[in-house]
Amino acid sequence: MDSPIGINMPYNLEAEQAVLASAILNENSLSSVMENLSEDDFYVTAHKTVYTAISRLFSSGRPVDLVTVSGELGEKLDSIGGISYLTKIMQGIYTTENVKHYIDIVQSKTLLRRLIEAGSEIVDMSVKDEEDIELILDKSEQLIFQISERRGAKGFYHIGEVVKSAMAILEELKKRSGKVTGIPTGFSGLDHLTAGFQDSDLIIVAARPGVGKTSLALNFVENAAIRHKATVAIFSLEMSKEQLVNRVLSSEALVEMGKLRIGDIGPDEMTRLAHALKDVVTAPIYIDDTPGTTVGEIRSQCRRLKSERGLDMVVIDYLQLMQGDRRDGNRANEVGDISRALKIMAKELNVPVITLSQLNRATITEKRRPKLSDLRESGSIEQDADIVFLLYNPNDTAPDDAEPTNIYECIIAKNRSGSLGKVDMAWRGEYTKFTEVDNRN
Repeated sequence: MDSPIGINMPYNLEAEQAVLASAILNENSLSSVMENLSEDDFYVTAHKTVYTAISRLFSSGRPVDLVTVSGELGEKLDSIGGISYLTKIMQGIYTTENVKHYIDIVQSKTLLRRLIEAGSEIVDMSVKDEEDIELILDKSEQLIFQISERRGAKGFYHIGEVVKSAMAILEELKKRSGKVTGIPTGFSGLDHLTAGFQDSDLIIVAARPGVGKTSLALNFVENAAIRHKATVAIFSLEMSKEQLVNRVLSSEALVEMGKLRIGDIGPDEMTRLAHALKDVVTAPIYIDDTPGTTVGEIRSQCRRLKSERGLDMVVIDYLQLMQGDRRDGNRANEVGDISRALKIMAKELNVPVITLSQLNRATITEKRRPKLSDLRESGSIEQDADIVFLLYNPNDTAPDDAEPTNIYECIIAKNRSGSLGKVDMAWRGEYTKFTEVDNRN
């Protein structure tokens, strides 16, 4: 992007020269420069050209010195000031031991330039006023978020660093018996099949209305945030934040939901409630109950939360209540756009995104267990999701004279990185809670 008119872009001439000289003079400095900087980090055009020549030599395994760099520059040598300019910058550096300091200076100036460029783009969008204000806000926040994320990124990683990191992960997996590598679900059967909720995954929990998908999602949240201290964002498009909290308290304290609604709570229940409150009020759970929200608004909220407090998991209840940007009247296409945007959001934030979804009525009318094609309004949901849980209440399809059961099925109908199967769960409706069913013989 060109420099905004009237603004002198920040850079440090001496630091850029010192970085290039260090790379030419010292092999260790060369590796450090290649790992931490790119051509775009240099503001002076001549320095970009020199860095590119050094990078080509480094990548091909050829030696890097004054002679080889001059030869690699070829016809471009004159454009940077000739061999005399290369000699000048090398004479200006007294030690290569400070190369990390020089790199830090160059990187800080790069960030400042990117902030100026982003600010200019934001001003340009705002002055033109050609898009919806929410879209402008989302794009603006995304520009700043990308700069912030890039600040901690590295280009090259030495294999020694990677080996250390891999061994550390292996040690952690050994402690967990190699079963759960993501955020535990709270149900050993689901953990066995999925290894937990993985970063950047889009997880769909689908069911017919009233089957308990919100309760199951909240059970996931309770386990992640209360027992594993994961920071969780909940976006509730259907229930109020007070209703959600009451469900969490009912599940955690084992106090009947009906009693919480009317305040009919006995002494023993009050004691359990008090104990549960201690855990719930300190849990890193954040709730937004704005109705009709969009993916852009959710993404914006999540970026802010991740920046300020951290973020480990997102739960959205539920997909069909979300607003899309498409205005052609085709709801299936709109839902498809939403599901794709949710997957992109999961990758951008690098956290699992659990999204609840409705199933169509075919399971009821045809008296059968649900399948992937029953996802309501769009086949794109099936395509974009990494994991799909189908929550099934056998009572819905049982004969009229059949004995009711509280054993539900959580069917893993899609699992991009693991096995398919089903896990039986006991539904305790009075507490809006699912519990594990031991299927072992």
